[in-house]
Amino acid sequence: MKIVGVAACTSGIAHTYIAKEKIIQAAKKLGYEIHIETQGTIGTEDELTTQEISDADFVLLAVDIKISGKERFEGKKVFEVPTNIVIKSPTKLLETLAKKVGKGDE
Repeated sequence: MKIVGVAACTSGIAHTYIAKEKIIQAAKKLGYEIHIETQGTIGTEDELTTQEISDADFVLLAVDIKISGKERFEGKKVFEVPTNIVIKSPTKLLETLAKKVGKGDE
């Protein structure tokens, strides 16, 4: 399972990075490959590559604000959730989304 995503909260600081870390830890636990870009007060960090997006089974947007670059995900399955969902139950979220894309047992 390959996942890409963007994390961004209203202040662009704490929840953005907490959400990123929680989702990365959950993905590793499940054996998934994941790349998460952050968009916040200091700009975009760990920007996703075209190849990472192309290879992804789905896109996870853990966002509380409007983000830039959504058009990059055209044609991909995109799931958008608030950062607090990612922070509270990242493993359950990833398992649920994997089932929705039909790859829950990989």
